[in-house]
Amino acid sequence: MNPFMNIEFNSNIETVNWQRASELFSLVGWGIRNPKEIQSAFEKSSFVRFAYSNNVLVGFGRTVDDGKYYALIVDLVIHPEFQSKGIGANILLYLKNSLEGYAFTTLTSAVGKETFYEKQGWKKQVTSFIWPRSEKQSKDNT
Repeated sequence: MNPFMNIEFNSNIETVNWQRASELFSLVGWGIRNPKEIQSAFEKSSFVRFAYSNNVLVGFGRTVDDGKYYALIVDLVIHPEFQSKGIGANILLYLKNSLEGYAFTTLTSAVGKETFYEKQGWKKQVTSFIWPRSEKQSKDNT
């Protein structure tokens, strides 16, 4: 049985319901984000990927990069009811493969999701740092 039987993937930024994207950020506990600001961020990304179930947005991810040396996978968000079904792994693989040729490809895991990335073959670094921009970021990194 195909695990993506009712899941469709695409990179079409023109048809995204940005209000729904904002709702997904809230559902995974990343706070409230303005739909227009989300759209602007995605439009500036080199690579994007969206997952739909019955034409409803259930997940997405994007990249930020300098065009040659450094690339970062960000905003990998999957609706909680659709997690652990291979959707995030599919989006992550697409984005990683899109970044072939970069000297460094990195990402930052949400707290508690580290094993997902390790299962996908990503290696944990011990030398990464963050400048906390919120109390939550400070607490998440202690």
